[in-house]
Parts: sequence; C-alpha cells; structure tokens
Amino acid sequence: MFIPNHFSEERIERLHALIRDNPFGLLVTHGASGLQASPLPFALFPDEGEFGVLRAHLSRANPHWQEVDGESDCLVMFQGENGYVTPSWYPSKAQTHRQVPTWNYCAVEVRGTPTVIQDPAWLHGMLEHLVASHEGKRPHPWSLGDAATDYLDAQLKAIVGIEIPIRHIEGKWKMSQNKSEVDRLGVVEGLRDETDPHQNLRLADLVDERLRDSRS
Repeated sequence: MFIPNHFSEERIERLHALIRDNPFGLLVTHGASGLQASPLPFALFPDEGEFGVLRAHLSRANPHWQEVDGESDCLVMFQGENGYVTPSWYPSKAQTHRQVPTWNYCAVEVRGTPTVIQDPAWLHGMLEHLVASHEGKRPHPWSLGDAATDYLDAQLKAIVGIEIPIRHIEGKWKMSQNKSEVDRLGVVEGLRDETDPHQNLRLADLVDERLRDSRS
C-alpha cells in the first residue's frame, strides 16, 4: 500500500481499533494456482505475539485454504470509513480553480504467514470468541451453546481455521492532510452538511481529528 508520510498511521492501538471496528477483511495469498482472495470476518487477538494475531475460518469447500502452505506470506486488507470529497468544499477552489475531486479513507494492511488449523477444539474456541465479540452488543446475545449439538458438530466439520501471527502492520489515514487548514475545515463542514448528498458524519469526525492532531 502506497503511504505518503502525511497519511501514515503507525500507532498500533489505532490500527487495532480499525480492525476491531471493521473486522471483515480480504485475505490474499499467492500459491500454486496463482493469486487467491477470500473476504472473511477476522478475530483479532491483540495481546498475542509482537503485533497481535488474526484468526478466521474458511469453508472447507473453498479451495483457497489448500493453497496455504504454512510458509508463504499473505496480505490482509481492512477498510475503514471512506467517502467522496468534492472540490466544492474547498474555499480555495473559488480563488484558484486548481482543485479536483478525491476520496478520503482509512485502511490497514497486515502481513504474516498463515497456517491452516483443523483441530475441532481450536475451531470451537475461535468461533466462540468471534460470536461473543459481535453478539455481546445485543440485548439478548446468541451463543454457540444455543445451537443443537449435532448441528454445530456438522458445521465445525465444514470449516477450517486460519491463523496469522502479524509480522507487519501499517495504516493509511487519508484525511485531507495535504490541504490547507482552511480547505480541511471546508471538508469537515461539507461532510457534516445535512443538505449535502455526500454527508458523512463519521468521516467528518476523522478529518477533524487529524486536523486537531496537526495543531498539537
């Protein structure tokens, strides 16, 4: 991922936070059949290893897992908040007419060596963690124990696990840092405008956060 210095994010807590908030990542590997990609929900275990560990599962019917040899590296991409930025939000546009549309976004790239795990106890524990991390937000959480035992056993036999100790992690927060403060304020105002078709309050907060960081 190309990351100019002014868009770089290196704080591990923010990189991990993006993964937790946007756990549906894209696993990309290169094996005997060439490039393979699978979108998967990942569980992050931040306190394991140097930079954390990712765990996920694939359908046994998906041939992708058979390309994982335990030696070759993989890439996992996580996409956070993103949205269109019109040049009409830049006050400088009216003066210079030297502005074009762009796209603001944040993303995290993870690299590591994946291994396939087929142990039923490991799979059960990983699924328990994954389910609890999402169902815990609900007023009446569902758990694996709510499923019929024979049904759950059959489902576990239909998947394989993937474990990726994170060896390298980096982030890109493209939030108009390459613009003047006046134009960045214009982006925040435009993204918060309820009459604008490109209103995006979460993205506005991220642009504003980066602007405030630059002042400190």
